[in-house]
Amino acid sequence: MDLARRSKFSVEVTGTQERQIAEEAKRLNVPVDELAAAAVQDLLAQRDVDFRQAAARVLEKNWEMYRRLA
Repeated sequence: MDLARRSKFSVEVTGTQERQIAEEAKRLNVPVDELAAAAVQDLLAQRDVDFRQAAARVLEKNWEMYRRLA
């Protein structure tokens, strides 16, 4: 993560979502903005994991074809 450069942005949430976020932040004893940042980091990390898993499945599925082409 690039710690030298950080950006702030705002999002619109419903009143219910706002309460849920605030309750979860309180339960975890962290500020709401830190909880939101952690959620974004988790989302991006999971996307990377999903891509790697998909790429591995494709490579495994097509291994024989790649071997013949080599």
